[in-house]
Amino acid sequence: MSLMESLVTITPKFQIHLPVEIRKVAGIKTHGKVSIKAQKGKITITPIKDRVGMLAGKYKVKKPLPVDKIRDYIDYSKW
Repeated sequence: MSLMESLVTITPKFQIHLPVEIRKVAGIKTHGKVSIKAQKGKITITPIKDRVGMLAGKYKVKKPLPVDKIRDYIDYSKW
């Protein structure tokens, strides 16, 4: 387990910036959800793997449907 420490500033709106080195060590590659846990004098931030987000861009659509004509592609006879 590698430990990295960095000095950051908390803004007046209680926001922080995660430095690149910290993100690399933590495995945070993109923006998204994290789990935050607090104990007395300690905050832990853990990245959450978003299953849907992991699939983004993985599959290519061969023939995209035009959004304005989507109703033409729905089979209403089954309802």
